[in-house]
Amino acid sequence: MQSSKTRRKVAPVAAENGDSADKLDQLLLSAAVCNGEDLGPFVRKAFASGKPETLLHHLRHFSRSKESEIEDVCKAHYQDFIMAVDDLRSLLSDVDSLKSSLSNSNSQLQSVAGPLLSSLDSFVEARNKCQNITLAIESLRTCIRLIELCSRANMHLSGNNFYMALKCVDSIERQYLDKTPSSTLRRMLEKQIPTIRSHIERRINKDFGDWLVEIRIVSRNLGQLAIGQASASRQREEDMRMKQRQAEEQSRLSLRDCIYALEDEDDDGLGGLGDEGKDGYVNGGAGMFGFDLTPLYRAYHIHQTLGFEDRFKQYYFENRKLQLTSDFQVSSMTPFLESHQTFFAQIAGFFIVEDRVLRTGGGLISKMEVENLWDTAVSKMCSVLEDQFSRMRTANHLLLIKDYVSLLGVTLRRYGYSVDALLDVLSKHRDKYHELLLSDCRKQISEALSADKFEQMWMNKEYEYSMNVLSFQIQTFDSIPAFPYIAPFSATVPDCCRIVRSFVEDSVSFMSYGGQLDFYDVVKKYLDRLLTEVLDGALLKLIGSSIHGVNQAMVMAANMAVLERACDFFFRHAAQLSGIPLRMAERGRRQFPLNKARDAAEEMLSGLLKQKVDGFMLLIENVNWMADEPPQNENEYVNEVIIFLETLLSTAQQILPVQVLKRVLQDVLSHISEMIVGALLGESVKRFSLNAIMGIDVDIRLLETFAENQAPLVSEAEANQLKTALAEARQLINLLLSNHPENFLNPVIRERSYNALDYRKVVTISEKLRDPSDRLFGTFGSRGYKANPKKKSLDSLIKRLRDVN
Repeated sequence: MQSSKTRRKVAPVAAENGDSADKLDQLLLSAAVCNGEDLGPFVRKAFASGKPETLLHHLRHFSRSKESEIEDVCKAHYQDFIMAVDDLRSLLSDVDSLKSSLSNSNSQLQSVAGPLLSSLDSFVEARNKCQNITLAIESLRTCIRLIELCSRANMHLSGNNFYMALKCVDSIERQYLDKTPSSTLRRMLEKQIPTIRSHIERRINKDFGDWLVEIRIVSRNLGQLAIGQASASRQREEDMRMKQRQAEEQSRLSLRDCIYALEDEDDDGLGGLGDEGKDGYVNGGAGMFGFDLTPLYRAYHIHQTLGFEDRFKQYYFENRKLQLTSDFQVSSMTPFLESHQTFFAQIAGFFIVEDRVLRTGGGLISKMEVENLWDTAVSKMCSVLEDQFSRMRTANHLLLIKDYVSLLGVTLRRYGYSVDALLDVLSKHRDKYHELLLSDCRKQISEALSADKFEQMWMNKEYEYSMNVLSFQIQTFDSIPAFPYIAPFSATVPDCCRIVRSFVEDSVSFMSYGGQLDFYDVVKKYLDRLLTEVLDGALLKLIGSSIHGVNQAMVMAANMAVLERACDFFFRHAAQLSGIPLRMAERGRRQFPLNKARDAAEEMLSGLLKQKVDGFMLLIENVNWMADEPPQNENEYVNEVIIFLETLLSTAQQILPVQVLKRVLQDVLSHISEMIVGALLGESVKRFSLNAIMGIDVDIRLLETFAENQAPLVSEAEANQLKTALAEARQLINLLLSNHPENFLNPVIRERSYNALDYRKVVTISEKLRDPSDRLFGTFGSRGYKANPKKKSLDSLIKRLRDVN
């Protein structure tokens, strides 16, 4: 090793004799070879310079220098190599012995392991067979379970138990399809499973389609049943209110024999649950009413199982929406009055079904979708009602539809639907309904009045009395009269009462259940219109055109008195039907609405009586106005008048109420007083004597006595009022007979004793009392009075009154 190192140090020294460039190239080449670098650049340089020999020379020189180094290394390690070879030779014998030993062991192992290997091969073969048999058994078991599931699915399909069939198919697909050892069976399943699902979907869609067709009929019947139950409930409420009104009436009349009872109310709801279907679906509807949702829920569940839940929801909503749109169609061939119940019942049943589906369908339809359908239905129903109401010309038709719509509202409000828009449409046509009702009543009243014969009504049976008198509370005594009974009115009165009562009941029926609780004021307003505009106008027309005799006028006046009592009943009846306490209704009572007709009837009676009286008063022309002696008896005309009035009174008091009779008598007596004053004032009497005035004084006393004699019929105060009807004639006679006629000019005396006199009439009549021959004042002298003072006083009175005039 030392020699090699020496050689590496000596080599460059030996090379110093060469060319410096060659030495450098040789040095670089040696360094590149030692470092394992690429010699390509040296080769290219040698060939480029055309001196490849130099490169070869340098390479041979490098090789020789390395050979010497190798030789040195080999010499340095030779001894160690010889020692290693000796060691290997010593090991060779051991290897041979080991080889022979291994050979013997192998022979022994082969002889011993041969039977064992054959047994092992038999075991492996048996184990493989066992594994194959086990695999076959597991495959058979899998196939058996698969076949059982297929058989069960077929059984469920045959029994239309589609949900269980789908569960079987899903189990087959999830658990056995990938594990099926039979490729034929797997291909069959892969082909049949989609077919089965599509078959189930078709069958369930067909059942659902049949249900959609059936539910329309069921909805109509269901709607009619629900509305019918609402009507029955309303009728029970009406009956209860009727009993309450009767109890209030008994309480008002201080009757203590009141009977109280508790009544059980049946549940009107349709909310019972039906039975479970054979698939385990809860019906969710009132099965007792034929309201079955099982096909719908089965279809929904099947589509959920198939993974088509959202698609089925949309399909269901669209189909129901189309059905609802179809339900909105109003036939132009059938009058709406005949078809409105079916129309509204169909819609009611539709939304009763949807409410049930919403609450029990498990999300099949949302509340928002139901509300959208309801908003559409309300809009359409309002449009139909607006159109149909605008065409109607009969109040009863409008009332029938309104009642059914209000029942529809009551029915659907129970299910949470808002019906305010429908009620608003009904309220909007309130005025039109009442106008039609007024028109109908106007025709009925006109027909009733035109048939009136102005004869007192005969009643032969108690039920007739109850129907024509008691039912309108127009009786004048509490006990039942003897029969036959002659009523103090004609048949027109109960006929008109029935028309008005029917109007009140129809008006209340229209206003009831329309969303407005306090509607008495509205009913009262239209009742006032009926009485004041229709009935009062018709009576005025009848009085002005059909009454031609005193008896007719007397019956008419009696009718008006009875109608006055009936009007009180009408307003009480309206208050009771409207649920208003009677005390509140009586508190707001107004004046008699038929006062024009009543006044006209009394004026007509008074006018006819005045015409009769005028005929008797013509006899006043037979009075001796220039009598020389005071008459011993009354004048002829007053006898005739009193006989006529007494005869009239005996007949009238059987028909006319006392107050009406008093007003008529007062009017007639006032007319007689005017006729007496008119006779003194008229041109036919040029002058008269004081004796004639004394005779008139006797006549007036007879008339006053007649008025006072009516005290048993009327009160004493009212008899005095009758007597005041003769005030003008009495005060004039008193003035002419007075010894101090100038007291007429005294305001205090005039207000107390002569307030009914007109000073112009006093002047004219007083001038007729002045006799140019002074015979008049001679008569005063014959009675012991001084003529000159009275003449002077009378002249002074006439002069003063002329000055005032």
